[in-house]
Amino acid sequence: SMLQSIDIKTVILGHSERRSLFGETDEILEKKVAQAIDKGLQVMFCFGEELAERTSGAHFEVVASQLKNALFALPVSAWSQIVLAYEPVWAIGTGETASAEQAQEMHAFIRKTIAEAYDQHTADGVSILYGGSVKPANAVEIFSKPDVDGGLIGGAALVAADFAAIVNAFN
Repeated sequence: SMLQSIDIKTVILGHSERRSLFGETDEILEKKVAQAIDKGLQVMFCFGEELAERTSGAHFEVVASQLKNALFALPVSAWSQIVLAYEPVWAIGTGETASAEQAQEMHAFIRKTIAEAYDQHTADGVSILYGGSVKPANAVEIFSKPDVDGGLIGGAALVAADFAAIVNAFN
């Protein structure tokens, strides 16, 4: 209610830096998400795999586990307050970049995982943003993918011209 008192309507939970620097676990995030939903806040829920998890082939299992552990106890009605932000941690500030095909593959997997846990209507209704170093050079290709509904823009938002180019790529 402190956030609502200053007219905050959306919270970002699960961001990779909160997970790594503050040790936020899926269990902690499950409680934070439920509390935010209960207070009527919109939740942007971030999740994604590390490089070792990607290279070992465990990336789908890791992402499914993060979703299941933090979100799948919610009633279907709560999903109208959730926006997902897939953050491939290995592609954030590392010089590594996920291809548009890798982004689409994971976003389609996320949608399928939600459909299996809830239903297709819920899966189709949730926005899934891509948060893995979107830049003017890759924005058009990433945003053209059918399961990528937008971007969670980090460093590129600090340069006005870059951010404007990313916004224009979405149109």
